[in-house]
Amino acid sequence: MIATPPERLHIDRFDTPVGVAVLATDEGGYLRAFDWSDYEDRQVRLMARYNGRVPVETGAAPAATREALTAYFDGDLHAIETIPWRSCGTDFQLSCWRALCDIPVGSTASYGEQAARIGKPKAVRAVGLANGANPIGLVVPCHRVIGANGTLTGYGGGLDRKRWLLRHERAAFRDDVQETLSLGL
Repeated sequence: MIATPPERLHIDRFDTPVGVAVLATDEGGYLRAFDWSDYEDRQVRLMARYNGRVPVETGAAPAATREALTAYFDGDLHAIETIPWRSCGTDFQLSCWRALCDIPVGSTASYGEQAARIGKPKAVRAVGLANGANPIGLVVPCHRVIGANGTLTGYGGGLDRKRWLLRHERAAFRDDVQETLSLGL
């Protein structure tokens, strides 16, 4: 998972039930970036941060990656775990991102739980910043991190998308927006 910058990136677009995903893969077929087309500016910044000024061209993601994403959105929730990924980043960021992959499908964790999991229980805010800089959303599942009180917290792909993903994975969380709507407030 620790990587040097690739020689080039191939950008592919993939339709999902929650919008168009933009994938960047390297010459080895590793996923280097995953984001949503409505957050493409963010993705471009993260790709430059972690991959440098490498050539970027349009090209299909590996068939196995596209098949795993299709399977995930069709209900095989573990399928995204088979997608190989690589990223550059600090040792701390990489430890945070690996810890995200340890949150099981259908589960959530708080930032505090994630900080404890990487052996830095006081680094809650730093964990939040590292998660916010995750260039491989969904596959490195930062959407599974929620507030300590069980509520939804920020997500680079938007809270509506995070809500959908957690419901798709049948994860428990407190949805203050839904509660407010059901109370007629």
